[in-house]
Amino acid sequence: MEFITILNERKLSIYLRITSIPNLLIFGHLCSVFKFNLKKIKMKTLKTITFNVPTKEEVSASNQAIFENLNKALGFVPNLYATMAYSDHALERFLNYQNAKTSFSNKEKEAINLIVSQVNSCLYCLSAHTIIGKMNGFTEAQILSIRKGESEHSKLDALVKLAKEITENKGKASDNRIQSFFNEGYTKENLVDLIIQVSEKTAMNYLHNLTNVPIDFPLAATI
Repeated sequence: MEFITILNERKLSIYLRITSIPNLLIFGHLCSVFKFNLKKIKMKTLKTITFNVPTKEEVSASNQAIFENLNKALGFVPNLYATMAYSDHALERFLNYQNAKTSFSNKEKEAINLIVSQVNSCLYCLSAHTIIGKMNGFTEAQILSIRKGESEHSKLDALVKLAKEITENKGKASDNRIQSFFNEGYTKENLVDLIIQVSEKTAMNYLHNLTNVPIDFPLAATI
């Protein structure tokens, strides 16, 4: 696994090259580059339970090794990944799941990640995927359109609309929506991979929606 980080004064671009593995959603340390006030973030919190972000000393030996690898490559461990380390096995299991091969391009994956996170109201994942979406060629305007459930490109539009419907309806979609997906050239393999991608991103959305750990990325725009 090779990570290449390019840090400028006012913006961060991170390019991850991973042998036979799609882009891993982890980024370089943004706190020294972007300043944002977490107190201004409006979010629901659990009244009696607080989830602190675990430190390396507070996690299992296996998770400590993962933290070390992330720190060596990036200089930090993203808070939502660190939160997974409350479990001895979840972080490693999730990273393997997230980085498995898929029939979708990285750009298509990001479109799915954005619309799923929008439906599930996960500000953490929207913020992270706004960055990686731009790294994969989307403009700010295109990202906002995807979050609204549409795209100017017909094939991507069919993908986004089906991902949105599947997420909203807990795995169900109309025959017309699925047929539109197939009409754009997608296959049953793509449909299965879409379900997997929705499930992967939904897991992260749910984790942040429940724990509300601090968002360590520049905040995504509100729509």
